[in-house]
Amino acid sequence: MVDILGQFRAAINQLWLVEVSFFSHEDGKVIRRKCVPLDFGPSRRTASTAKKYHFMDLESDSQPKYHVLSLLPEQVSSLKLLDEHFKPTNYITWDLKKSPWFLPRDWGQFS
Repeated sequence: MVDILGQFRAAINQLWLVEVSFFSHEDGKVIRRKCVPLDFGPSRRTASTAKKYHFMDLESDSQPKYHVLSLLPEQVSSLKLLDEHFKPTNYITWDLKKSPWFLPRDWGQFS
């Protein structure tokens, strides 16, 4: 069995982009997206306490082009670490003092 959370943490720590395959309730099928791994924990936008994988979707077909994709663990069928790195400065636009990470990481000023 593949440890998706372990891969997710490794991607965060090594600044790797990922390809996530997940079941889209909206589309009714499994789709794949190239993403920046952001965090794992409850969504700050809803009252739910369910832990979710949070990604910055780089291939969205909706606006804005880059947006946060939050997925329940049972939606994620696979996670592939890509041989491509990202820079947090290109994607982190919110105040981390008001909305800190659940998973620790060493991203300098974005930690």
